[in-house]
Amino acid sequence: MDEKRLVKTSKTLSRVLRHDPGSVGLTLDGAGWVGVAELLAALAGAGRAVSRAELDLVVENNNKRRFAFSEDGLSIRASQGHSVAVDLGLAAAVPPAVLYHGTATRSLEAIFRDGLLPMSRQDVHLSADTETATRVGSRHGRPTVLRVDAAAMAAAGHEFRISANGVWLTDAVAPRYLSRPTDDARDRSVR
Repeated sequence: MDEKRLVKTSKTLSRVLRHDPGSVGLTLDGAGWVGVAELLAALAGAGRAVSRAELDLVVENNNKRRFAFSEDGLSIRASQGHSVAVDLGLAAAVPPAVLYHGTATRSLEAIFRDGLLPMSRQDVHLSADTETATRVGSRHGRPTVLRVDAAAMAAAGHEFRISANGVWLTDAVAPRYLSRPTDDARDRSVR
């Protein structure tokens, strides 16, 4: 599978498994799973045929590990990022003291006014490192990285969960827990 097809297939899977399973006639179960055979048949029926071998390549080679197979390999789901209602069954987890959120600089005024909100998704997505946050922010324009005081949030009773692909999830982040990176050495690369 060439790189172009790999990316196109990954984007199709993201749309179907995170946002619009009905576009190919699928319904996800309550935890976001759908049978692999059912998915492949639905994609083929919608004119977007993908073989099981191609699906395996997309899941294995996606640098963001967006998708996961069930233990028996018969079902698949997106690891996080859903705009459709699903319960991934992720247990509460103790976050690192600081997490990061990548965004476009044009969004900063609204974020510092309203905080980080899930918008069309179920959760706010946070990263454990600035490199990942920068990549995420760059998808939306000129990136900037915000520091999230996850320790203070957790101490105040906010719940965090971590997805199968290492993305930290929480319901929202109030402005008081947000700051711009400081000039210390580990943050200079994101300025």
